[in-house]
Amino acid sequence: MRPFSYQRATSAAEALRLASELPGARFIAGGTNLLDLMKLSIERPSHLIDINRIGLDRIEDTPEGGLRIGALVRNTDLASHKRVRKEYAVLTKAVVAGASGQIRNKASTAGNLLQRTRCPYFYNTDQPCNKRNPGSGCSAIGGFSRSLAIIGASDTCIATQPSDMAVALRLLDAIIEIERQDGSGRTIPIADLYKAPGTSPDVETTLAAGELITAVVLPPPSGGKHFYHKVRDRASYAFALVSVAVIVHDNGSGKVALGGVAPKPWRLETADAALPLGAEAATATLLASATPTHENAYKIPLVERTLGSILSQARS
Repeated sequence: MRPFSYQRATSAAEALRLASELPGARFIAGGTNLLDLMKLSIERPSHLIDINRIGLDRIEDTPEGGLRIGALVRNTDLASHKRVRKEYAVLTKAVVAGASGQIRNKASTAGNLLQRTRCPYFYNTDQPCNKRNPGSGCSAIGGFSRSLAIIGASDTCIATQPSDMAVALRLLDAIIEIERQDGSGRTIPIADLYKAPGTSPDVETTLAAGELITAVVLPPPSGGKHFYHKVRDRASYAFALVSVAVIVHDNGSGKVALGGVAPKPWRLETADAALPLGAEAATATLLASATPTHENAYKIPLVERTLGSILSQARS
């Protein structure tokens, strides 16, 4: 690991001020992804700003009837929260499907959303990777691509976004609250948080330099039956080959989002209308523009079968 300096902030304002004064600084909360990347010299921050003491660790009711989840709420606390379990069950199921209990105890809400891809070529510093080293090429294209994206990728990168939580939050139409260095704030739908790789796959989100996620806001609960099915190579501590998040109402209407298939949580609102028609119709809409490799084309029928299983459960 390369040398770095370290400082604890006691408020969001102080953390943002430090970030503006220290080029190359990074915020750290649980560090469950950042520290691994630092050990591999993939991430090379010159300074770490510890934000664990800035107070963003509560889950609160909103005046509109939703929930405001602080950026530093630990994954375990989020998944076990009474209202989340009862009214936003897809989120609990997605969080519990991710990583191990020990990691969930440490990982933060914002950190989970901002974790980086687990593409094997991104982690292998002996291989070219446009996400790690812009302009060097994408080893996954023409290489081992079984776990990688089938839709929304580009000819510079076919990596997937690994967060289970992000898929559930996309299904729930969450809003991201962000604070800037000048003290102002802004909000964006989670749909606008992640960028398509295009020609700059190293730029993964729409966050500007120095901006800090302070909370995730959920709208009032919509009811319905909540499902999150994650298909992976082993039963625990593995990232999704395909994950399917669904909310289904008694009249057959609902919403669907996918993980493990794209550089961001994949959701097309037009596919919701096809849910009452069945898994085949909904999958055809969701993945109409898919361009799989010969190694990951299996993900298309896997999405359809997983969604079909969920819809069968919803009807039972």
